[in-house]
Amino acid sequence: MIDLIVSAVTSAVSFVFQLLDPNQLEALLLSWGWLGYPILFGIVFAETGLLAGFFFPGDSLLFIAGFVSSRGILNILWLNVLLMVAAIVGDGVGYYLGRKSGPRIFRREESVFFKKSHLIRTQEFYHRHGGKTVVLARFMPIIRTFAPFVAGMATMSYPRFLSYNVFGGVGWVLLMTLSGFWLGNIPVVRRNFELVVVLIVAISFLPVLWHGLRRGKAHAKGS
Repeated sequence: MIDLIVSAVTSAVSFVFQLLDPNQLEALLLSWGWLGYPILFGIVFAETGLLAGFFFPGDSLLFIAGFVSSRGILNILWLNVLLMVAAIVGDGVGYYLGRKSGPRIFRREESVFFKKSHLIRTQEFYHRHGGKTVVLARFMPIIRTFAPFVAGMATMSYPRFLSYNVFGGVGWVLLMTLSGFWLGNIPVVRRNFELVVVLIVAISFLPVLWHGLRRGKAHAKGS
């Protein structure tokens, strides 16, 4: 029994490391074929809806999925529809969990699958940016996972949360998958694939930086 548990944990850790490596992730998506749809749906849902999913690589996953679609392995339309649903439903689940169990979660001990520090950092981000956090966090690894939970814990009205959720989910999925679809087969991109994936993730932070600069300028004028 212990051997089975150790084997399962080892396999899970190996799978996560494969997801974190752009070249291995590409190979996985190519090998999955149509099974990539439910697997990608589950990963995006887990990263956005479950606190334990914070370690999944959402941005690079979507970019490489878009690239694989450009090679005809996946259909870009169905990919976008399914992953938008996964992102929106995932955030909805995170919001519900925060609304129902938010205060209790702070009493939990830290573990491999739960980092209280991530939750506290997201809560501070929410206090600075308000409801826009639900949109901005889509483009920030780790904070993306905890933002809907914090919104629910802060008792943001659900209609308001839903509008941010849909806008952010659709924009995030489209930006990442279409970037991979259009850029992935350019020769210079293929030769520097890992670097481009890192660059795409960095670019995804631009909306957050832009919003921060605007707030800083507004604060400077006000003072």
